[in-house]
Amino acid sequence: KFIYLGYNYISYYCNNLFYKIMKKINLSITGCMGRMGQQLIRSTKNNKNFKLVSLTENKIINKKIAGIKPSLNNIDSFKNTNVIIDFTVPKCTLEILAIAARLKKKVVIGTTGFSKKDENLIKKFSKKIPILKAGNMSLGVNLLMYLTEITSKSLGNNFLSKVYEVHHKHKMDYPSGTALMLGEGIANGKNKKFRNLIGKKFLNKKSFPYSKKINFNSIRKGEIIGEHEVTFSSGKEIVSLNHESFDRALYSEGALSAARWLSNKKPGLYSMRDLLNFK
Repeated sequence: KFIYLGYNYISYYCNNLFYKIMKKINLSITGCMGRMGQQLIRSTKNNKNFKLVSLTENKIINKKIAGIKPSLNNIDSFKNTNVIIDFTVPKCTLEILAIAARLKKKVVIGTTGFSKKDENLIKKFSKKIPILKAGNMSLGVNLLMYLTEITSKSLGNNFLSKVYEVHHKHKMDYPSGTALMLGEGIANGKNKKFRNLIGKKFLNKKSFPYSKKINFNSIRKGEIIGEHEVTFSSGKEIVSLNHESFDRALYSEGALSAARWLSNKKPGLYSMRDLLNFK
């Protein structure tokens, strides 16, 4: 017993010592003028595990941000980094992945709205470099997806399901990446392919129906950070799972956790589920 406790103490001490002496991870943030870009910069300032080495935008910025002058996405922008965090748009993300693959840099992707063709390109890039891609970086949302899958599996085909989401008026894509993640969780629970279960996609509807497929309703209003709800109905009862975000720091802190986790991984396509070790 004492030997076991001693071993645990030594292991705990060594792990803590390792993190204390571990070299900081050089970090690049793309889309630095965007909402998430700005939030990531703020969160990085408070995180001792990272050194911010470059910021990029899709246009020339003639001022310094956090002591760094933003540049365009190119080889020089990323040559000194270890991990790139990208919250931009699909076209920009694919450009960044091409550069990252050439330089053998790791990439955390928080961008949403990818086409099937884009997704296939990301998979190809992941054979060359480590990529962690998630429609949502929040611990709570990823737990919600996990619970959605379990609930879908438990309730079976006697329950119909639908997904509701609300975001700020500036968000262009719909359904949100998170809503699609939840839809995929429903499909996984039923052991079916998500693309075969995608139903209608509504925008700004006060109410929307259940169907044999998964319907989505997206609301765009105000400055709401994010609300998501999955409901299952048998016609006799309803089961609801939901999550509400109050602070955008949830996503930036989750992205930094993803970057730290990815920093010692081999090429492959990972998700927050891998990071959180959800089975």
